[in-house]
Amino acid sequence: MVLIRDHRFGPAGVNRRVHIYLPDNYAESGERYPVMYFFDGHNLFSDSEATYGKSWGLADFLDRWHRKMIIVGLECSHEGDERLTEYCPYDYHGRFWGDIHGTGRETLRFIVSELKPEIDSEFRTYAFREAVGIGGSSMGGLMALYGVCMFNDVFSKAACLSSAVGPGMKELMGDIAEAQMSPDTRIYLSWGEEEAKYGRRTPVNPLLTQTAKNHYMLAGLLGQKNAAAEVYLQPGGRHCEADWEKQVPLFMDFLWDR
Repeated sequence: MVLIRDHRFGPAGVNRRVHIYLPDNYAESGERYPVMYFFDGHNLFSDSEATYGKSWGLADFLDRWHRKMIIVGLECSHEGDERLTEYCPYDYHGRFWGDIHGTGRETLRFIVSELKPEIDSEFRTYAFREAVGIGGSSMGGLMALYGVCMFNDVFSKAACLSSAVGPGMKELMGDIAEAQMSPDTRIYLSWGEEEAKYGRRTPVNPLLTQTAKNHYMLAGLLGQKNAAAEVYLQPGGRHCEADWEKQVPLFMDFLWDR
């Protein structure tokens, strides 16, 4: 069962839709459930809601998975480049994104200080950090990684798919190096083989691209912080929901079952 409701998004002073997945037997069970918070909530459950007509199929997976949990997906802005701004924790000036004054920290503070407390109050959740995760793809993957590191007292797990870490890599590495992280933290880092080929005219070894180097550097740094990082290069993987859907069993099993 997926509920869709408007929620006041304080950082922008507007309403944003929130997509909430509840186990089918939620009303009858009387149980409490772990929770994962995702970015781009409209792309998680239904093809008809997804930006490009294909979702992650997350509800179908959860309906048959052996663990029952609640998923909360925050929908992004669909106006211009506002998604880039709201899903970037850094200011950036360069060719890749242009000029961005990132408000990603404010977006995460909204999730932590406003959205999560309301979810915990209304629904039967386990609110402690060991039962709370965060996830996303592309800019949402960057936000999930930043969130689990900078708000490690709230999140213990993160699914970071095709994360847009490149442009802010220096700042991100510096922040992670300074972060206080619990050794039970689990972080799934992935990118697709085909993503490394975009814009290239000659064949390239996907393990030798800057994207690969960035992810292995991040995994190494996270290891130094005693966090468990799973690095996955998806064979034939592209930057799209159809291929992120294929990774759902991989990251869910790694984050919740090991």
